[in-house]
Amino acid sequence: MTLLDAREGEEYIIQKITTDDEDLEAFLFSLGCYSGEPITVVSHSKGGCVVSIKDGRYNIDTDLAQAISI
Repeated sequence: MTLLDAREGEEYIIQKITTDDEDLEAFLFSLGCYSGEPITVVSHSKGGCVVSIKDGRYNIDTDLAQAISI
């Protein structure tokens, strides 16, 4: 399942990130978003969702949310 399917407020563990874009993968890694890390969906919006990773909150778009498997 992806972040788009996640329930708000529940913590999940990132299983994998599915993307061919190395820059995007490096960007996510710099946020602390990589396999084995916990992630929480704070809220869903029409254009994506707000997630909490470590001590930060980030707004990610739908395409990026679909690339993150939990």
